[in-house]
Amino acid sequence: MNLSQYFFAVAALLMIIMILGYFGRLIAGPTTADRLIVFDAINTKVSCTMLLLAAVYDSVAMVDVAIVYMAFSFVSTLFFARRMEGGT
Repeated sequence: MNLSQYFFAVAALLMIIMILGYFGRLIAGPTTADRLIVFDAINTKVSCTMLLLAAVYDSVAMVDVAIVYMAFSFVSTLFFARRMEGGT
């Protein structure tokens, strides 16, 4: 593992720590909108972590998985926002 891969791995570890910090707000969020925003932030951090790990392990397949995960994350956020708004 060279120095740049080490830095990417440390950045991925910090992202995972931030994701764990978000779970407290996800559980204790006073409103549904707060929970939805934290849910979207967690999904963004997970996809960024996947991309960082793809750089560490030099894996193109992990980049593809991260892109599909981002697309599903975007669609699920839109769905939950629409349901929260009262639409069908």
